[in-house]
Amino acid sequence: MGAPAETADWVSRFADEVIAEAERRAQGKPVEKIVCASGISPSGPVHLGNLREVMTPHLVADEIKRRGLPCEHLISWDDYDRFRKVPQGVPGVDASWSEHIGKPLTSVPDPCGDGTHASWAEHFKEPLVAALGELGIDFRGISQTEMYTAGAYREQILFAMRHRGDIDAVLGQYRTKAQPRKQGQKPLDEAEVAAAEGSGAAGEDDGSTAGGAYYPYKPYCTVCDRDLTTVTSYDEETTELRYTCECGHAESVLLSGFDGGKLVWKVDWPMRWAYEGVVFEPSGVDHSSPGSSFQVGGQLVGLFGGEQPIGPMYAFVGISGMAKMSSSKGGVPTPAEALEIMEPALLRWLYARRRPNQSFKIAFDQEIQRTYDEWDRLAAKVADGSALPGDTAAYSRASATAAGALPTTPRPLPYRMLASVTDITAGHDDQTLRILSEIDPERPLASLDEARPRLDRAERWISTQVDPAERTRVREEADTGLLDSLDDTQRASLRLLAEGLEANWSLEGLSSLVYAVPKIQAGLDPAAKASTPELKAAQRSFFALLYRLLVSDETGPRLPTLLLAVGAERVRKLIGE
Repeated sequence: MGAPAETADWVSRFADEVIAEAERRAQGKPVEKIVCASGISPSGPVHLGNLREVMTPHLVADEIKRRGLPCEHLISWDDYDRFRKVPQGVPGVDASWSEHIGKPLTSVPDPCGDGTHASWAEHFKEPLVAALGELGIDFRGISQTEMYTAGAYREQILFAMRHRGDIDAVLGQYRTKAQPRKQGQKPLDEAEVAAAEGSGAAGEDDGSTAGGAYYPYKPYCTVCDRDLTTVTSYDEETTELRYTCECGHAESVLLSGFDGGKLVWKVDWPMRWAYEGVVFEPSGVDHSSPGSSFQVGGQLVGLFGGEQPIGPMYAFVGISGMAKMSSSKGGVPTPAEALEIMEPALLRWLYARRRPNQSFKIAFDQEIQRTYDEWDRLAAKVADGSALPGDTAAYSRASATAAGALPTTPRPLPYRMLASVTDITAGHDDQTLRILSEIDPERPLASLDEARPRLDRAERWISTQVDPAERTRVREEADTGLLDSLDDTQRASLRLLAEGLEANWSLEGLSSLVYAVPKIQAGLDPAAKASTPELKAAQRSFFALLYRLLVSDETGPRLPTLLLAVGAERVRKLIGE
């Protein structure tokens, strides 16, 4: 059962493919459950690039659920991965933490140091789980630490060790050195470099050793708890495995009862596809390039009795003014941080409206205002039926899930206006309510709760993302020096503005008034849509004069909003009228 052609978007098309694949696998029997999967390694702050790993299968799984079919979204917490390197920018963490390199992420202490979380992994997982709840993402989480240490994969590990020669033969096809770049060939761009370097698990070794012996299993040392180990022998009959560790420890264990290690990544991933019956799982560029884990996994999954899932490659997500994100580097915004300045539906929309292979940026700077304007225009078009089908589908997926609608702001006033008001009022609720209630006198805002949570998001954006030096500061006293220097035309413009304030005291009225003043002075009808170079120059000059008189700058918040925020009496005082 596919989506109607007129509403089909990338999510619907993938859902069609996934359903068809699940039905093929069922071989004529009813499909019991369709599994879509994500994998997240909580090795550091889980950023907005990682969120695409979750949002892509979520949107597809949600579409399948909307069609009434059984579907589950798994998030595999790769918390049994090794601690690869000390990330930058994590409070309380310095170079001394390198002593933990090689340990499972669940064996590394909580960076808070106060026992708030059981481990490093939990410290970074908890805020993401909370953010996913806000975003309406329903999932079943699987801790790989719990799975491995409970022996859930013991049969698969023993199977992989028995068939290590077959696995080695597949992996051997891709163990080639990178070809040197040809003379004159353009250098790698940022995304290509990031893809080549990998993002963590994709860059791990595949179990090969310098001595030629191959073992797809890596034990964590029972003494130092690190994976700086080398398997030296394995007996398939007894499952006796011997290893040495760089810490000096050597040990013999029976793999049939030992649960202190894991399969190497390029074997672990396809094993789990088979174990969970995954039908859909996207991956980043670093996992999808030729010879990478997704391609190799497709050749190994059959050994474990499974099939490779449908796995689109997703492109990078950036932040305005920032490079490609890496969770091992500090200062990269997380979903929780994004939700402090934008509503869940807007953040969902940024991922829903772009195909997975399209890169995009999320604005934390002034561009967030334009993003919100675009969102509000789309909402209006959806409401009146003029939106394009694909845009309507993206809006629907952003604002609701199969379980129901996400919370919304009752009175979604323009974000840029809310930001300007809270900038000027410094978050004082009484002043904010006064200004917002005067925006539309026919429908005055009765309570700030009507403007929340969008108001809170705009206020948070102003307080955390706008440089204090760029904040709006309304003058306390009139600039008498500037007023004394004005010519007759300028004085007349200020008089016209002052005379029109009372009759036009609303956002719409003040918008008309500030544009009308230069028209009146030019002898034009105030309501005329005239636009000449001379008129535009006069308007710019008038606006700049007002900003200088009100905020001692050439620019500032939109003038109608600024005038409302300052108040009529204070405006008259500052413009000398």
